[in-house]
Amino acid sequence: MTVPPSTGSVATTRRQARAAREAQELRATRRGRSTVDADTAPGSTSADTDDRATVRKGSSVLFGRGLLYVVVWSMQLVVSSLISPVLAHLMPPAEFGVLASAIALYQALGVLAVAGLDQAAVLQRAEDGDDRRARGLLAVGMLTATVVALVAIGTIPLWADAAGFVGNHPLLLVAVLWTGPAAIVQLSLALLVAQDRIRVFAVTSLLSSVGGSIIGLVLLELVHADATTYAWGGVVAQGVAMVIGIVAVRPRLSGLLDRRTTARAFRLGVPIALGNLSYFVLNAGDRIVVQRILGPEEVARYQIAYVVGSAVILLLTFTNQAWAPHFAALRDAAARRRLAMHSRDELYRMLAPVLLAVTLASPVALPILAPASYRVQELSVVVLVVAVTALPVVASGATGRLLVVERRGVAVGVIAAVAGAVNIGANLVLVPWLGLVGAAVSTVVAYAVLAALQLAALPDRREWRGPGLRVVLPVVLALAVAAGSLLVPQDVFWNVVRAAGVVACLPWFVRRLRAARGGTS
Repeated sequence: MTVPPSTGSVATTRRQARAAREAQELRATRRGRSTVDADTAPGSTSADTDDRATVRKGSSVLFGRGLLYVVVWSMQLVVSSLISPVLAHLMPPAEFGVLASAIALYQALGVLAVAGLDQAAVLQRAEDGDDRRARGLLAVGMLTATVVALVAIGTIPLWADAAGFVGNHPLLLVAVLWTGPAAIVQLSLALLVAQDRIRVFAVTSLLSSVGGSIIGLVLLELVHADATTYAWGGVVAQGVAMVIGIVAVRPRLSGLLDRRTTARAFRLGVPIALGNLSYFVLNAGDRIVVQRILGPEEVARYQIAYVVGSAVILLLTFTNQAWAPHFAALRDAAARRRLAMHSRDELYRMLAPVLLAVTLASPVALPILAPASYRVQELSVVVLVVAVTALPVVASGATGRLLVVERRGVAVGVIAAVAGAVNIGANLVLVPWLGLVGAAVSTVVAYAVLAALQLAALPDRREWRGPGLRVVLPVVLALAVAAGSLLVPQDVFWNVVRAAGVVACLPWFVRRLRAARGGTS
């Protein structure tokens, strides 16, 4: 006679059977998985396998949907490149120059107005798993941006003349009015990326960047062809984009009373904001030294070469902004480091065809961007050196994201300040010796120092690895070909060859992008 099992025994047996089935399915799944990198070995642990799965999934997101945000953000780069020649023809040179200075001032004020709270809000959302306190930080950011703008407006008579805007106080007023809405838009965009709301993000971003240029051009044609009139277009566009952003993210006014969260956000954000101001020195210090040593004409030549070579750097900056929420949401530190290294290596692989294409295209693009008096034939080597800066930018982007997620804001700010000082010092040494090439080399050196110091600041570097030979070799070969292309004549025949080379780089880049999306090497 069979004795029926007890209820507890039956439950235990069922749990064991279910666990066995799940283990069998998991083993089958793992056998079917493709490896992310060469580290896979028969003795790898389940934790390693889970990390690789996380890296593969993260890579698919970063190089898939994540790049959509990069494309939208990069539209401001495209528009600024197209709009500058038009503005130069529509307004007198003096007006165009003072507009450029006012935009630079607006950008610096924007950094202070945001105060790093965009990154703090993204990180707060990732830590909480919901938007409540992050939306409260947006309210704090709106108040901060308003205060900064009002203080700047009220003190214009005290600093405008010293800043070189003698007689241009109306333009400064418009530029400062531009600052508050732009800062609030940036805060809204950061949270929209974290929420993965691509449609409203695209509308808000394109309106704030592209819309301002279009409205400004219309005002130039219909009202008056001066810098102040054009700047009003930016104010209108940013104001409308601000309203859309506020409606989309719904800031929580009760966040103004959350002193603990606010204090924690400012402890992270303020050093980051000061570090971002140091980036202005890092990116503009070379032109200041060149003007002092070589004169304004050489500054103009360097600016043309820098615009072409630094396009890749700007795209990488947009990439860092678009990827930040994903890294913040990844709470496992080991998996986050592995994804940082993997995405860094994939960006290096993608840079190989990009750097080659930029160098090959520069002899064709430079004569279009500048007249013959700029001696553009001599600027291709400057373009190449500036473009090489993208390599340490990739390295610093990988470590910088980790430092922000780990709330090492002070380290980020101090390191950026050191890199800015290195840039000035290197320019003072190299520009008298190498001319414009020395200025470009100084930029590479400064970003290399930035990357090295950020790596040293990581709290745990035991598992951190540099790129392997399979990553480095294609980049080195691409740079060798790029450098060799500078030695051949810049005539019609060789320019056709260069154009064919640029076209050939496209399928290479697409292949690397597809591999990155798949999470495979």
